[in-house]
Amino acid sequence: MATRTDTAASRDRFLRLGLAGIGTVTLGAVLAAGVPRLGRSGTTQARDVEVLNYALLLGELQAAFYRQALRRAKLTGELREYAEVVQGHKEEHVQALRQALGGSARDIPRFAFGSAVSNPKRFAATAIAIEELGVAAYNGQAANLSKPALQAAAAIVSVNARHAAWIRAIQDKKPASQPTDEAMTRRQVLAEVDRTGFVRS
Repeated sequence: MATRTDTAASRDRFLRLGLAGIGTVTLGAVLAAGVPRLGRSGTTQARDVEVLNYALLLGELQAAFYRQALRRAKLTGELREYAEVVQGHKEEHVQALRQALGGSARDIPRFAFGSAVSNPKRFAATAIAIEELGVAAYNGQAANLSKPALQAAAAIVSVNARHAAWIRAIQDKKPASQPTDEAMTRRQVLAEVDRTGFVRS
């Protein structure tokens, strides 16, 4: 029977696919540079902007991952169909977040995924982990958002969960590996992504 360790194992595989090296920057540093001062509405608006910029950064990373995989990973069949559909969804998520943030949306760094997009097997393993990490990231920030921002985030995280189930099913893994989804703090999520070296200067 699948347990909570199944998701953790997926993330471990994801981290081992990363390429650390010169030029890598931390997501925490990227976010800190883009956090605005308090908005006119006070702390609630400022917190929404900070969290949505965090979601935007993760969305941009995911969109870039699928773009590079479609060019480099030699995907075919259902795996390619999955990547094409999900890449389109990620682009729409990014557009929605940028529209919500307006002028408060921050710049995004370059991404490089190295061996994670070198072949179908590595792509699939990384896709599982990156989708599950995204769901955990959104769940971890739900309590920090105002009601309007939470509604926008919920519309994205539910689709991300379907992405995770789809790629797991393609890989003959149980679509739902546990009865509840794990929430992760922003620090935990950013630390996991930092260790991959996917974010470049």
